[in-house]
Amino acid sequence: MEKFVSLDTVGVPLDRGNVDTDAIIPARYLKTLKRTGLGVGLFFAWRYDAGGAELPDFPLNRPSFRGGKVLVAGENFGCGSSREHAVWALMDFGFRAVIAPSFSDIFHNNCLKNGMLPVTLPAAEVRSLIDALLAAPGGKIAVDLPAQTVRGPGGDIHAFRVDPFAKKCLLEGLDEIALTLTSAAEIDRYERERKKATPWLFLDLAG
Repeated sequence: MEKFVSLDTVGVPLDRGNVDTDAIIPARYLKTLKRTGLGVGLFFAWRYDAGGAELPDFPLNRPSFRGGKVLVAGENFGCGSSREHAVWALMDFGFRAVIAPSFSDIFHNNCLKNGMLPVTLPAAEVRSLIDALLAAPGGKIAVDLPAQTVRGPGGDIHAFRVDPFAKKCLLEGLDEIALTLTSAAEIDRYERERKKATPWLFLDLAG
């Protein structure tokens, strides 16, 4: 997966709590197992009107917020179903980090396994970030994973916690498969020794 180290980008405020995964990406987009092409359906019911035209007041449609890679939202972000497509849709649209007071556990884990950083901050600090972004659209937010800090549009610094193992995987761009392959030489050596010590376990009984 793609490494995550740091970002300095436009922050996009989504001033809503309990944003569920069906709102993030509707069920009709779940027919694919590809991680690309889902950005068009991101927040579909909130981004478009009945005729398919963009709603101008929705943050993702406002020119000031276009291109932003950090979404700042309310509590319990990513609740609802466990669909991994929710993270894929956010990433396909361009987001690499979501800041919120709390996340659904499954959504949080799906983020970490796909190279997206979920940042949990106290509700009052998230509120101040959303207010600052709404007051001055286009304001930037810097996320520094090695330092575990977020810098708001006004220069305010917010520290966050992250699991050390998840941090290492994000910094090195290692998903579970890639992490396993870093031990390929040791796995091969074990397999050779095992085959030599217990050859009967490797007999092809079907032949």
